[in-house]
Amino acid sequence: MDHAKEIRIEDGIVYITNLYLQDPQAAAVLAEYPESRWPEVSRRALKIGLTYMKGGAD
Repeated sequence: MDHAKEIRIEDGIVYITNLYLQDPQAAAVLAEYPESRWPEVSRRALKIGLTYMKGGAD
């Protein structure tokens, strides 16, 4: 499987085709929110996490 094809960036938008997280703690945090808010909460968490990692690629 070519994982690079599952994630792409176009016009400043990150597209993730199939995202699976095996993390019981993350699942527990997400479960605290109504299911209707899961997409919003997940997007915000990903944005916060990537911003936190800024400059760490070196």
